[in-house]
Amino acid sequence: MAVSPYVAKLRAHVGTDLLLLPGVSAVVRDDAGRVLLARRADNGRWSLPAGLIDPGEQPADALLREVYEETGVRVRIERVGGVATHPVVYPNGDACEYLNVWFRCRAVGGEPRVNDDESTEVAWFDPADLPELDGWARLRIDTTLREDAPTWHAAPGSRHPALGQPDAL
Repeated sequence: MAVSPYVAKLRAHVGTDLLLLPGVSAVVRDDAGRVLLARRADNGRWSLPAGLIDPGEQPADALLREVYEETGVRVRIERVGGVATHPVVYPNGDACEYLNVWFRCRAVGGEPRVNDDESTEVAWFDPADLPELDGWARLRIDTTLREDAPTWHAAPGSRHPALGQPDAL
């Protein structure tokens, strides 16, 4: 998977040390209520479409770009689902903490397909029959189930119990 030029430049200075990076993810539903997931090329796990916000880019624009780049699906943003930090340590030792804003979205065009080298599979899933997902993906899906749900955030000084330790990809 390609590393953004911005992150590559930062890594040249800090090596594998922790970077705080802005990111977005999407809980995309179709008219049947199914959830769009992509199987990651780097670890083989199913996940929500997600990615980094480029310098100067608004989160909503990054979300629309990332969902299309990864899945071939066009979406309309319905609302912000939540915001949380998300620690990750990659196999090469790079440590990141993503400040992730996730959005509830509706599919409005395109057909799900592998659209870049970040995914090996893209598919719709019934919410009652999801594949194995990590706590972060489950939190994002759960907080966007209801159309009128409030924007989720961790209570000050606490961590959501489903989130546990940093993901190791």
